Amino acid sequence: MLNQSAMTKRSSRYGIILSMVFGIGTLSSLWLAPFCLGQESKRSVATLGSRVASLEFKDIRSVTRGLADLGEHKAYVFAFITTQCPLVKKTLPKMKELKSQLGGQDVLFVCVNVGAEDSIRDIAAQALDYDLPFIFVKDYDLSVANALGASRTPEFVVLDQEHRIRYRGRFDDQLRLGGTRPNPSRADLQIAIEEVLHGKDVLIGETTVDGCAISGPTPMRSDKALTFYRDVAPIVYDHCTTCHRPNTAAPFSLISFEDFTSNAEMIREVIRDETMPPWYANKQHGEFQNDRSLSDSEKRTLFLWLDSDRIAGEPSDAPSLPEYPDSKWRIGEPDLVVTMLEQHKVPATGFVPYKYVVLPHVFFNETWVEAFEIRPENPAVVHHCNMAYATSEGASDETFITGYVPGGQPMDLGKFGNGVAYRIPSGAALGLQIHYTTIGTEQKCRIQVGLRFPKDTIRKQLHHFVLDPRGWNIPPRDPAFKIRSSHQLKHNADLLGLFTHMHVRGRDMTFFANLEDGKRECLLQIPNYNFEWQLGYELRPKSKILPKGTTIEAIAHFDNSTFNPYNPDPEKAVGYGPQTVDEMFNGFVFYVDNDEDLEIQVDPKTGRRLKK
Repeated sequence: MLNQSAMTKRSSRYGIILSMVFGIGTLSSLWLAPFCLGQESKRSVATLGSRVASLEFKDIRSVTRGLADLGEHKAYVFAFITTQCPLVKKTLPKMKELKSQLGGQDVLFVCVNVGAEDSIRDIAAQALDYDLPFIFVKDYDLSVANALGASRTPEFVVLDQEHRIRYRGRFDDQLRLGGTRPNPSRADLQIAIEEVLHGKDVLIGETTVDGCAISGPTPMRSDKALTFYRDVAPIVYDHCTTCHRPNTAAPFSLISFEDFTSNAEMIREVIRDETMPPWYANKQHGEFQNDRSLSDSEKRTLFLWLDSDRIAGEPSDAPSLPEYPDSKWRIGEPDLVVTMLEQHKVPATGFVPYKYVVLPHVFFNETWVEAFEIRPENPAVVHHCNMAYATSEGASDETFITGYVPGGQPMDLGKFGNGVAYRIPSGAALGLQIHYTTIGTEQKCRIQVGLRFPKDTIRKQLHHFVLDPRGWNIPPRDPAFKIRSSHQLKHNADLLGLFTHMHVRGRDMTFFANLEDGKRECLLQIPNYNFEWQLGYELRPKSKILPKGTTIEAIAHFDNSTFNPYNPDPEKAVGYGPQTVDEMFNGFVFYVDNDEDLEIQVDPKTGRRLKK
């Protein structure tokens, strides 16, 4: 094998020969330089003992972070990984075991994903699949790998508390691409970490890494010249303009070519990070009828056009702009609108206790409703709002109807097309639990509720339950505190929807179906929960039938660490509470009785049940 110096000298000779024979002069040196000098250049800025001044990467929340965000620790372990490398898959459990062996020693593990095809959601899901309490980040441009001198996966780099590189190399020599030793001959990474923790020199600071070579993204090419109107507009109209159009809550419109090009770089970033269109379910588990996400083919088309000359093309090539309801209501024009009598004042600062309101309408007859929408007149100050019906016996979780949350959608049962409706008993009224948030100036707000009644025969009644465990306490600085809860089905259930609500420490939530025969199925995984986009995940009727006796289980993790950019106070233990500085675990499950056929007729103008 040639050493680095010999390779450099030989590449120079090859460059001279090529320039003499082919007359390509400087071009040959430029072509050869990345091939022959890349590794030397990479290592020259990442020599053992050198201090790392800065690093930049994206966290699982798609927030740009840096070395300083990791906080102060005696040792930092950067593990370069992908979701595909077989050695990474075998090494992740060994990393978890090592973390356990190190106990409470001040070591921070950071998994740096360098997979060209891996998304941020993929890496967040990997943390769940292996039940790892580590920080996971994305190194899109390989700047972190280059700065630390990593060239393979899994490769490990250890920094001391002064951010100096003390070790770079393998975990140990047990796992190789060609086979496996029964036991490692030396625990290279563990020994290096312990030497750093004890202030000693690292005896063996660099070891050979036998793993998958790190590759940058493959340049994409198209066989034809893409144009906005012919190739991009159909995707934009299908996925974006529902929200990004005039007179909506979206910050800008995406109707025209000019709209798109003026926001092109932001669009590129949010598509890459999968923050737009908003959708947070792992595609490996479940299919949902309201999935807003882009397909791989659609992403490729958008990236190709954004990386090209951005040709507009002919406007006549574009599809017709979709027609949207001319209404301020997302459920269409309601059959009944009920408005709060009082207008609430919201102070400029501080916490606002929950407000409880009974709406001024009594349902004197049994009433069936197909769609509900909670509509604040000043949405900027409404953190969330829950609605239930109340009778002379009061309200409870069982009388819950729906809620208004950031980024959520109204309850529209008509979208299921299976004759399902929500029953409000006679003598009931609607009640609201409102959580206001302050925005720096005194505000006012009044809330309306719109109802749309069924126009066809009602076949099914909507049922639900809430997984809402109590009594837990999240310890200070815990990056992945686990909470779980379960409920056994009393019907043969046709699952229609799943929804989760947590506060700003919520990291993920996964729903499982545990059948009585011992089988376990993942129904929904939200690996990187986003408090600003609390979405409901709707299933097509008859797509997921669960037998009576099945246990629905939800497992969530909460990040109370300093690395959580939204954490109000990582030094504080956190329990259940209504304010954002507290936490909640709410896993909602909506379903119908698969064996039920009600054949109920209602007055389409009032929703009142008609007597046979």
